Amino acid sequence: MIDTTNQASSRRDFLARTTTTAAGVSALSGLALPAVHAQGASTIQVALVGCGGRGTGAAVNALSVAGGPVKLTAMADVIDAKLNSSYDKLKSQFNAQVDVPPERRFLGFDAYKQAMDALKPGDVVILGTPPAFRWVQFSYAIEKGLHTFMEKPVTVDGPTTVRMIKLAEAADRKNLKCAVGLMVRHCRARQELLKRIQDGQIGDIVAMRAYRMGQGGGTAGPRPAGVSELTYQIQRFHAFLWLSGGVFSDYYIHQIDECSWMKGAWPVEAHAVGGRHYRGDSLDQNFDTYSVQYVYPDGTRLFFDGRNMKGCRDEFASYAHGSKGSAVISTLSHAPGMTRIYKGQKMPTVMSRKDLPLKEDPNLAWAFPQPERSPYQFEWDDLIEAIRQDRKYNEVKRGAEASLVASMGRMAAHTGQIVTFDQILNCPHEFAPNVDKLTMDGPSPLQLGPDGKYPVPEPGIKIDREY
Repeated sequence: MIDTTNQASSRRDFLARTTTTAAGVSALSGLALPAVHAQGASTIQVALVGCGGRGTGAAVNALSVAGGPVKLTAMADVIDAKLNSSYDKLKSQFNAQVDVPPERRFLGFDAYKQAMDALKPGDVVILGTPPAFRWVQFSYAIEKGLHTFMEKPVTVDGPTTVRMIKLAEAADRKNLKCAVGLMVRHCRARQELLKRIQDGQIGDIVAMRAYRMGQGGGTAGPRPAGVSELTYQIQRFHAFLWLSGGVFSDYYIHQIDECSWMKGAWPVEAHAVGGRHYRGDSLDQNFDTYSVQYVYPDGTRLFFDGRNMKGCRDEFASYAHGSKGSAVISTLSHAPGMTRIYKGQKMPTVMSRKDLPLKEDPNLAWAFPQPERSPYQFEWDDLIEAIRQDRKYNEVKRGAEASLVASMGRMAAHTGQIVTFDQILNCPHEFAPNVDKLTMDGPSPLQLGPDGKYPVPEPGIKIDREY
């Protein structure tokens, strides 16, 4: 067990230590950029970089913002099928707002630059690519004077977290507005719940629980003929730690973040177990099960359980237990939250929508009115409003810290060790140190071993790195 007093100090010193950031960031600090002014009622142009499901969904929300014109004018991806599918969907839904002729649809690892070059300072770029590429593309967005919406997680290891924190500071110096896709923070129901918790309605939080149990995910079968290893891995990015942080970082970050938000602190250490059980011929690096005990500075625990296993019980919920009562942070999914407060510690478990509507409960003290508006839309409304009103708006530091805390729990499971906030921050293992130099016909940062498989975590054997 660590000394949490020292760890709290380490966390306070976090930004001071980020002065040791790797190359690519320091050059931005003295870069003279055109002034970025508030947009007012003028048209905001958007470029979509990363045209998969998440990026396309973000573009839908961007084009759905009221209060001023928004147009999609450029797109980029490394896979033409994804770009074409995304364009067709967006064009059919927002015909007048989608102005992306073939000459502004770009393919390849440099396509993000071409898409951003098609914008002007003060426009917005959506970074919907796997997080391995986040710091590279965010660096260029800052250089071009662009506001940014980036999907979560924003980092997958300690070195890239340090780098993203420095980039966040550079964006602030340019008065750029930066959003991170931890949309639950924009949920009005959770915001009201947070206020009630802070006002003492459930007393002091003494423990939290969160569950993300599903039927599978993050697998990767044998590589098809005619597909390069790098393209294969990008197409299945949830399967590989260097690209996404695996299912742990990509799937579980939301609930770890929302619980820490309610607690008002980041965990200082994690202890975890997990294992591979039914992966079959999958070449991925994930575990089937994860169980993590996060510890906050005051000793409060968050117990997080994740599972991706067919035939098992599903649950998708987060709970807070207080000295005077309890609260439901997430009921069944990210949206709607259906947040509630109960007088005691007994809360109903909602396994599926078949369990709704909830029965009357004499212990129910408060429930947010239904229906709720989507937090995916709220996060875009809030970003565009900040741009138009020229308000300070930068979620990158918080997003990087949330990503680091997710990596802390993942590393604890993958190594079989207690991992502290300070240890994961300073772990030298950068999963893809040359990601900014990748080319379509070049090698991947992750290579098959002589057994024809990719390296997987080995708890107790590899104890200072995850693979």
